[in-house]
Amino acid sequence: MPKLPEDQLNIVRGRFNDYLKKRNLRQTAERLAIFEAVYEADDHFDADELYLRLMQNKAQVSRATVYNTLELLVECNLVVRHQFGDKHAKYERSYRYWQHDHLICLDCNDLFEFCDPRIQSIRDMVAEIFEFEISHHSLNMYGHCKKTSCPKKVES
Repeated sequence: MPKLPEDQLNIVRGRFNDYLKKRNLRQTAERLAIFEAVYEADDHFDADELYLRLMQNKAQVSRATVYNTLELLVECNLVVRHQFGDKHAKYERSYRYWQHDHLICLDCNDLFEFCDPRIQSIRDMVAEIFEFEISHHSLNMYGHCKKTSCPKKVES
């Protein structure tokens, strides 16, 4: 995902601050640092990876604050949480989020994003048939990548 332009980043930052105010939560430097790290990320990440990125940037945050702030960002729809079958949830920012789906390699845990307009057509058709307003969907396909460089490739 490309980095957001500064004007859009300010909009998202404002939404997060508004959400904190509505819940009578403080706008701390730690929460802001976590927010910034999330919106600088251009890939999926888990909470521990985000914590390590913050530590590398000399941010003074605890691991618990990272987890708690990610929950706040999920609650206010600025971050999406995915459970791809492994132990840890993966996250990605959701503002200006384009609908996409995932292929997950069961050997090396590589994650591939893809977008196919035919899936949107199926989604629209299902919504019409069942008279259902779909707000979003999640499609994750699991299998084995055919990359020769896959470090955990199962020999057949």
